[in-house]
Amino acid sequence: MAENKDEYIYRLKARIDELNKDLDRLTDDAAQAEGELRDEYKQQMHELRKKLKEFEGKVAAAQGADDSGWEDLKQGLGKSWETWKKSFSRAREEFERAYREGRSKDK
Repeated sequence: MAENKDEYIYRLKARIDELNKDLDRLTDDAAQAEGELRDEYKQQMHELRKKLKEFEGKVAAAQGADDSGWEDLKQGLGKSWETWKKSFSRAREEFERAYREGRSKDK
C-alpha cells in the first residue's frame, strides 16, 4: 500500500525533529573545540541549520498543497531529504574525525 501524504509528512517531521536533536548535540560538542576549529564548526552548524530550515519550509508547503501533484512533490521532497542527509552525514563525519584527531594530539 502506498504511503499517503499525511503519513509521509508526519514521518518527515519526525526525522526533522531527530536531526534537530543531533544538530544540538553536535553544536554542543563543537563548542568544546578551540580557536579556528570552533569557528569552522560553528559555521558548518549554521549552514546545516539553514538547509534544514529550507527543507522544513518545503515540507510545510507540501503539507498545504493539494493532492493532484502529490507524487511529484513526494519525489522532490525525497531528493531534498537525501541531499540534506548526505550534507549532515558528511559534516558529522568530518567533525568526529577532527575531534578524534584533536583528542589524540592532546595525549
